[in-house]
Amino acid sequence: MAAHNELGKFGEEMAVAFLQKDGYEILNTNWTFQKAEIDIIAKKENTLAIVEVKTRSSIEFGLPQDFVKPKKIQLLVKAVDAYVVEKDMDVDVRFDIIAIHKEGKSFVIEHLIDAFYHF
Repeated sequence: MAAHNELGKFGEEMAVAFLQKDGYEILNTNWTFQKAEIDIIAKKENTLAIVEVKTRSSIEFGLPQDFVKPKKIQLLVKAVDAYVVEKDMDVDVRFDIIAIHKEGKSFVIEHLIDAFYHF
């Protein structure tokens, strides 16, 4: 596996642990619908958090969250619509980003709640 893929997988594992510690129930990871993949689908109370995880080894070329592009957002919206219909859920839906970057020998995790809107 390429180093960047390993870093991404490690970032997703850190994000899952971070969310669980904050009281979220993890419903799915790496859920796919057509060309879209949702990194983490988590629930807290009556809110479904659709979480895109971005992990970078440095912020030299920009913050991790800057790499969530409009096309990705469009795919996420389509996928979560299918997920909610398939599971017959009556919940509020929110789109979050968990941005992770390496700083020295440790990682910094930032949870951006309501990172973008789909309306």
